[in-house]
Parts: sequence; C-alpha cells; structure tokens
Amino acid sequence: MLAELAFSVSDLAQMRFAVSPMWEVGPSFRLLCSGRAHPVHRTWADQVRPRLAAAGLDRGWLAELIPPEGYVPDFLNPAPAGPAPTLAEELDRIRVAPADRIRRDLDRLRHEQGRLGPRARALYAEPEARAVRLVEEIETYWELALAPYWARVRAVLEADVLHRARQVAEHGAGRLFNALHPSVSWDDNALRLARRGHPLSRGTAGAGLLLIPSAFTGPVPFVRVTPPEPPQLAYPARGTGTLWEPRPVTGANAVAAVLGRSRTLLLAELETPAATTELARRTGLSPARVSQCLTALREAGLVSAHRAGRFVLYARTSVAESLLAAARRPLHER
Repeated sequence: MLAELAFSVSDLAQMRFAVSPMWEVGPSFRLLCSGRAHPVHRTWADQVRPRLAAAGLDRGWLAELIPPEGYVPDFLNPAPAGPAPTLAEELDRIRVAPADRIRRDLDRLRHEQGRLGPRARALYAEPEARAVRLVEEIETYWELALAPYWARVRAVLEADVLHRARQVAEHGAGRLFNALHPSVSWDDNALRLARRGHPLSRGTAGAGLLLIPSAFTGPVPFVRVTPPEPPQLAYPARGTGTLWEPRPVTGANAVAAVLGRSRTLLLAELETPAATTELARRTGLSPARVSQCLTALREAGLVSAHRAGRFVLYARTSVAESLLAAARRPLHER
C-alpha cells in the first residue's frame, strides 16, 4: 500500500528533527528477542542478550508489548517535545499517558496479535498503577542494554540530523525526503510512503512532521500517528553500519602522558563496556587498582557507570571519545 501525507506551507514550517531514546528502546528490544544474528548489531546483541535473560526481561512487560513483528502501542513513543529529550522525560510522558489512550492502543495490539498477555491485561485493567511498573522495567532495560552504549549511539544520531539539516539548507525539503529512504519520496507537495499497511492523511494525523533517526529501526521506516501530535517518521540513521566498528587508540602515549598509563589502558579497554573484574582480567591490573582508576575517570567525566544486576558496567563517555579521537589525529590536523 502507498500512503500519502499532504503538506501545506504550515506543515513544512512545523517539520523538525528529534533524537529519541524511546525510539531506540522498542526496536532494540525486538532485535534482541528475535535471536537473529543481525549483520550490523551482532556485536552489541551478543553482549546484551545474556544480561537480558539473566534479568528476566525477555519474559516481562516489554516482551508482551513489543511482539516479534507488527504493531507496538503508540503510547510507548510520545512525540518528543524538543530536539533531544532525555529518557526520564519520555518515561514521565509514558507514566502519565491517559488511560483511554493506553486501552485504545492495547485494543489494537489485541486485534493484531489475537490476544494480550497477563501483564498487558493488567495494564488494561489498571493503566495508572501498572504504567509505573512498566516504566521501571524500561529503566532496567535501558541500564542493561543501551545506557553503556548511548554516547556512541547518540553521536551517530546527531551526525545524521546535522547531515539532513544541511540537505534542507542547501537543496530544500524535497531533496531531504527523496534521500531519506528508498520507500520514502516527495512529489507535488506530498510525502509518499511505500509498503505502509494503513492509510495516512492529514485528516488522521496532526500538523507538521517529526523526523527521528534511529540506530535500531530498520530496514524500513516506521510511522506513528496519534493526533493531535505531529506524525512521527522514524528512519534508519546514516552511519549505523559503522556503529560497532573497533576504534583503536593509536595515540595512547599522548593520552597516557596526561592521564597516566593505567587510566589510559582502561579507557582503551572500554571500547566495550565492562565490569571491574573483567577489566582487571583483560589488563592485568589488580581489581583494587582498576576500581581506583575508574573512580578517577568517572569524576573527570570520562567514564559512566551503569548497574546491570549484580554488576556495574563502565563505559566511555562522549568526552572520552572526543579525547581519544583527537589523539588519533596527526599533529598537523589538531
């Protein structure tokens, strides 16, 4: 089916981009539960799937609300109010979603899937009370699966937005839409979406358009239509294919001269988020020394800590990534 969304001058004036944590939660959870060896995200999935199973999240609230394919309740993706809402801001919107909207979305989920699981039925019966439990599980999932990697994922998403914004500035909205994805095209003041299962019109959608790059959405864009909010078009972000490629620290000596050898060694090892014991095993440093160095790196804003069950996973921050990227460049380019 070919869906067509007409645009007025006002709709184009209200078109904007946003980076949304919740648009990474749903697609990434679906990918993990599929069990497939994804060609791009396999490295990430191999690390995260054991954590997901150990926490029981593969059979929790999200497992009932995010089926292997098809519809995902719209209330899980509230329209971002700004260009880069935090996860906490989006979860606040989910926590206070109107009961009638939650039930309407669950009615559609039941229609498309044939049934609701026990947790989804409980959410239907008591939306206000059960939404709190759902949000708690999403927070747990985020800490296990996405928070340790968010600096890297967000960098890809923000780079995509900058690229698309430049396209609009240099060539106009038509070029932007026609280059967004093969299933998306622009012609005669209308956006056309191929292979969409439901009709789309301004009569059923809000004004404007929200364009949301996603590292885990794919291979085709997803559309959320929940008036009076603007329609949301989540599309595969440019650069996702390089997301998990190793980034060797070639300028380690320069960094070590500032941070010290042990701390630099740990930053290099945190190419993959890891716990203290794992870092001690990889580097040969004592667990006490690793803990001491991680504390210093965390206080300097170079490392973030994320609880995963009994363990705490450490990850490089965007500040650390920038520092290491600068060290990799030749001196005449700095």
